[in-house]
Amino acid sequence: MAETVTIPVLSQTREKVGEVEVPAALVGGPVREYLLHAAVQGQLAGRRAGTVATKTRGFVSGGGKKPWRQKGTGRARAGSIRSPLWAGGGTIFGPQPREWKNRLPKSARRAALRAALADRHAGGALVVVDALRLAEAKTKRMLECLRGLGLDDASVLIVLAEADEAVQRAARNLPGVKVLQAAGLNVYDVLGHAHLVMTRAALETVAARLAEERA
Repeated sequence: MAETVTIPVLSQTREKVGEVEVPAALVGGPVREYLLHAAVQGQLAGRRAGTVATKTRGFVSGGGKKPWRQKGTGRARAGSIRSPLWAGGGTIFGPQPREWKNRLPKSARRAALRAALADRHAGGALVVVDALRLAEAKTKRMLECLRGLGLDDASVLIVLAEADEAVQRAARNLPGVKVLQAAGLNVYDVLGHAHLVMTRAALETVAARLAEERA
């Protein structure tokens, strides 16, 4: 039988209301820093537009006529005023549009996500709540919720099982607070916030997804 880890489930006032069992591999595995680094680098590289471009001599207008005859002038031979050696000429080996994506293999990506979750769990920064609901979509309601969890002045990543417009709108004006759906959980955002708050449903969704990928 696969080993499991029991994580306490809290209310929005940080009172224990239950427990949830997840595979030990999800939050109890080794934290491989090189995998975390590679995953973050891959995500950041994928965000680069890669649209920078320079003109080589073939793209610079003009210069179709030889500036002077090949011999007899006492000057160095020249074939075009758009040579890279001339002012206004083309660029030698300049940057061109390209794809910067450096996507890790699927097994490495899921291992990196497990390592990020294990790091937050080992540091006591993973908080699982039974549910996250707000009376209204206002910033002060989110502040009250975070204050109840003891995280009102912290950098927090909130992970929900499904989209919740009230929670997303209430958190968007708070610096250091970000809301994600479980399907979009990634290494960069986990490591970019000091605390990770997940609903029970979100944790179970992530655990099921990673279990399916390991099979």
